[in-house]
Amino acid sequence: MSLIDHALLEGYLVRTRWFGGKGRPFHVTAVRQLGELTDAGRDPAVRVLLVTVEYADEEGGRDLYQVPLSAYDEFDDRHSHAYVGAIEFEGRERHLYDAVHDRDAMALWLRGFIAAEPDGRADVGGLRFRRVSASPALDAGLRPSPLTGEQSNSSLRFDDTAIMKLFRKVSPGVNPDIEIHDVLTSAGSEHIAELYGWAEIELDGEVLQLAMLQELLSTAADGFELATGSVRTALADPELTVPESGGDFGGEAARLGEALAEVHAALRTRFPTARRDHEATSQLARAMIERLDRALPVVPEIGPYADRLRALYDAVAQLDGIDVQRVHGDLHLGQTLRTSHGWRIVDFEGEPGRPFAERALPDSPWRDVAGMLRSFSYAPGVVEMSLAGRPGDDDGVDLRGERAKEWSDIAREHFLHAYTAALDLDPADADAGAELSPPLRTLLDAYEADKAVYEAVYEKRNRPSWVVIPLVALERIAGR
Repeated sequence: MSLIDHALLEGYLVRTRWFGGKGRPFHVTAVRQLGELTDAGRDPAVRVLLVTVEYADEEGGRDLYQVPLSAYDEFDDRHSHAYVGAIEFEGRERHLYDAVHDRDAMALWLRGFIAAEPDGRADVGGLRFRRVSASPALDAGLRPSPLTGEQSNSSLRFDDTAIMKLFRKVSPGVNPDIEIHDVLTSAGSEHIAELYGWAEIELDGEVLQLAMLQELLSTAADGFELATGSVRTALADPELTVPESGGDFGGEAARLGEALAEVHAALRTRFPTARRDHEATSQLARAMIERLDRALPVVPEIGPYADRLRALYDAVAQLDGIDVQRVHGDLHLGQTLRTSHGWRIVDFEGEPGRPFAERALPDSPWRDVAGMLRSFSYAPGVVEMSLAGRPGDDDGVDLRGERAKEWSDIAREHFLHAYTAALDLDPADADAGAELSPPLRTLLDAYEADKAVYEAVYEKRNRPSWVVIPLVALERIAGR
């Protein structure tokens, strides 16, 4: 597999959802085999590759991606959608496929986790499989199937028993997703999916974690899909108010706010917390301004709001201090699941573009709150775009826009009120009841603006027609 042409991998990377370098000039500069999973020498042989990508633009930098490839002597139509290409290997042609889309290949990962059950650890094919002691035993007959949908990693389910997330962009060190799920599983948290195990290797003296295995919430509904379905109900007849339409999401938003407050409370009791002084708020403001400055050349449409955003960030710099703890770090509706027993929060990996060491640093819980508020604005924006341009619908566009804003306002208000009501806020941080004080409002607005700037860059590079959604948010925040 060391003979694989770098251009072959480059051509495949740009076709995937999980590759974060789309829209940037890049080259694959190195390919390293981490391990090989086989079944008595029969096809498929799965080779787990570590691919180094380096960028040639002004931002520069490099990323490491995990690409497991299954190899066959014959072309297989079943996996044509995941075809990477063909190479010459040991005197014969081998056809390569992304192994995540190959059920026979991913069954080899399941066997690794089963092998780890007796002692909690097993070395298989160069990979180390780990199991959580209280997790249920697995059956080798479980059938793997990849999950569809947009995500920065790849996931597959083993029937209705477990779900495995294979990390695509990887970094040396402990992955926060595994670390936090391990701690919250041990604590018996009701608002996460239990951790069953993970796979890792030792690479150049450091751990590199490759995948995690969790409880599968088979009847759960994706939070973003649930929200957009609610929005569609609210916009079906824009003559009706959102409560009249049956599309009011306020109750669900409130329950989600309570769930997040409970998860934050659990994290506070099991990870370090601190009260940072004025220097910390100054550093936070500088980081936000730097991200804004880097975003402007990519999304010049942010320009009209830049001065007011800088003023908001300057106000953050004037705050006396900030409370920090372990947080989710990349929270939005797509990182939530609604079960019959309530909301579950998933994917504690943090912001994909940051090194693990940074993601593990204590941060303000209001960053998570801001991320969810942005999501309550994103859902109606996505639905509005899907409905735009319908024949004979010109008269209803403005009214739909009003209803979309009404849906967002209700969800945001209920979520924020429920979250703050669940906190034991210091009197200095609350004006009346669960209302935020001006300093906390400034901090929350700044986090929300910072998130919208991040979204604008992402959409410009990946879905340019969607950039209007974060731009609307920036206009609103800058106009306060």
